[in-house]
Amino acid sequence: MADLPPARLAAYSPPFTHTGIDFFGPYEVAVGRRVEKRWGMLATCLTIRAIHIEVVHSLTTDSCIMAIRNFISRRGTPSVIYSDRGTNFIGASRQMKEAAAAVNVDEVVKEFITVDTTWSFNPPLAPHMGGSWERLIGSVKRNLQTINPPRNPTDEVLRNLMIEIENIINSRPLTHVPVDDDCAPALTPNHFLLGSSNGIKPFCTLDDTSAALRQNILASQILANRFWKRWLSDYLPEITKRSKWFNQTDPVTVGDLVVIADPKLPRNCWPKGKVIEVHPGRDGEVRSATVRTSAGVYVRVVTKLAVLDVRREGSKPAERLAYSGGV
Repeated sequence: MADLPPARLAAYSPPFTHTGIDFFGPYEVAVGRRVEKRWGMLATCLTIRAIHIEVVHSLTTDSCIMAIRNFISRRGTPSVIYSDRGTNFIGASRQMKEAAAAVNVDEVVKEFITVDTTWSFNPPLAPHMGGSWERLIGSVKRNLQTINPPRNPTDEVLRNLMIEIENIINSRPLTHVPVDDDCAPALTPNHFLLGSSNGIKPFCTLDDTSAALRQNILASQILANRFWKRWLSDYLPEITKRSKWFNQTDPVTVGDLVVIADPKLPRNCWPKGKVIEVHPGRDGEVRSATVRTSAGVYVRVVTKLAVLDVRREGSKPAERLAYSGGV
């Protein structure tokens, strides 16, 4: 099993330094006597697993840019933005793909790529690499079903629901809930965003003297460091456990003959090709590869490639499946 990427282990980084983004929906709202569709944009911090939700009025290039700008204005500018590639960036359902026809993803990406911010795409047909945000989108949808809003809520009600759900998910425990120690509650994303799980601030008298200000700043820094120490001691060991894929497999290499596993192809259709380029991650493990087939050149994640070992007799098994983890 591959090591976790640096984005999941960025200790002491501000929240949303490494952010995964995806869209979900649509949801119907009542606007006067009309019924219109709205979408949601979910941004998640890959380090502390906090989320931020924006309601998007239409899936156009301008709406997507405004939604991301609203997120940046409230949460700060990320160092790296992660998302799926192409139309998967706007979701997988049929309605999402149809609505996303007017979105120019290249324009959206170009708007936010700066000296301080980069945009990282996952390889095509690799939903497991976006599991960090796909899992949280599923939590948002389940909470919407539990709350059971009116059939056609207004824009105001839908926005309120999304913010309430955002707070609920950010209040979930990241570590084990203590049974016999009430003084050390479970760590939650809200501890890093608000200072406590439920956002309650301690009451203090107004004192604007320089000594009091210095003392408050120092206390805030001590509290933040305490949260990060708990993140390192309680949460980090949980996400770095190895539960499968203990055996190392040979990586895909240039020149390998492979069979492409594509669920969209007809039954018993197994296109073969030759690897002409490999794309390793920062840890040196091969994550995806460029394959030349009779129908064209494709980039595929290695989990979708079965290597055919036909180079010499007496070598390893005739076929092996490569594996590589993702964000």
